[in-house]
Amino acid sequence: MTPWSLRAAVRDGATGAVDAARRAIAATEPEVRAWVELVPGPATAAATGPLGGIPLGVKDIVDVAGLPTRCGSVLRAGAAPASDDAAIVAAWRRAGAVPVGKTVTTEFAYFSPGPTANPAAPGHTPGGSSSGSAAAVAAGHVPLALGSQTAGSVTRPAAYCGIAALVMSRGRYPVDGVTGLAPSLDAHGVLAAGVDDLACAWAALTGEPDPAARAPRAPRLLLCTAGPLEPSMRAALVDHAAERLRAAGMVVDPLDGVDVDDLTAAHPVVMAFEAARERAAELAHAGSLSVPLADLLARGAAMPEPEYRAARDRVARHGDALAAAVDGYDAVLAAAAPGPAPYGLGATGDPVCSRPWQALGLPAVTVPGLHDDAGLPLGVQLVGRAGQDGDLLATGCRVAGVLRPRPGG
Repeated sequence: MTPWSLRAAVRDGATGAVDAARRAIAATEPEVRAWVELVPGPATAAATGPLGGIPLGVKDIVDVAGLPTRCGSVLRAGAAPASDDAAIVAAWRRAGAVPVGKTVTTEFAYFSPGPTANPAAPGHTPGGSSSGSAAAVAAGHVPLALGSQTAGSVTRPAAYCGIAALVMSRGRYPVDGVTGLAPSLDAHGVLAAGVDDLACAWAALTGEPDPAARAPRAPRLLLCTAGPLEPSMRAALVDHAAERLRAAGMVVDPLDGVDVDDLTAAHPVVMAFEAARERAAELAHAGSLSVPLADLLARGAAMPEPEYRAARDRVARHGDALAAAVDGYDAVLAAAAPGPAPYGLGATGDPVCSRPWQALGLPAVTVPGLHDDAGLPLGVQLVGRAGQDGDLLATGCRVAGVLRPRPGG
């Protein structure tokens, strides 16, 4: 099945959309394995709000009233159903979205993969940790799904599955009811088929004007090529995306004056220290954790606090440099992942391309549309200013229109 056009569904009316989602899930879920649990019976939420009853997938670290939150861990296998929605789920309900179930996450949103397949690249990882949400959108199960990002947990799955995603500015919405990993890094995310769909969803969620409807203006972008990019990704970013955007009248200048590599290196230091304290109860049961998560928590628990403080200072310093560099520009254009989705389901890929921006708490939009020579999806990302998610989505719509024009919708 092909992914939903959220914009078309909202325009045409979402009557019966939840039933359509259930049918789509039933048709391909045995192969995709994107879901942990579905809401039993017919939808009980009224189809109010501008989204009018659009079905929504929710990553299984985020509470949905009446469903357990198991976090992909044996330690939560017997979790009782949540009594209340997480704050972010309540916000999406007010916008008219109807949760239909919980999607697969890696263990506590870290690296240990779940069973989910990649609908856009059979045999290849869908990424992590929002693997189920990305696959559910890519498989056409739902038009919207919620994720979270601490390193690259929304951007990378979107890129691997050939869809779009928004990582919200950190703090834009509260994280009440979300099982986090590192408080200064955790952020909400949402995945959809295209950037125009994200813009439609954002307008419904926030009440802001639709970013896609803003007067067209040629964006000014800064190109970041830092990181260990595979040849196919570097070519897609530099030779295809940047050149096509320039040909469309956009400014694409190199990003200078920011040590992105050092910013990237500071991120896992912050993540390990905070995760060890956020998930201290789980560290006490390290034998029931995957080796990667147990190692992360043990490393963070042993880390001297001055090392953590120094990493936070480096992040702040590089953030100041980036703020100066982007003055007069709309966004940073960068790779969303080092390359296409790696083959196999035993690992989730490398979040390195998202670490620097996540350390700063900035919004990021994954733009699909590019592919390698084998036809595997390659995504680029746009990184904006903190708190200016709507502006970034407007830029993303312009960029997406060049990289993959979408008729209708």
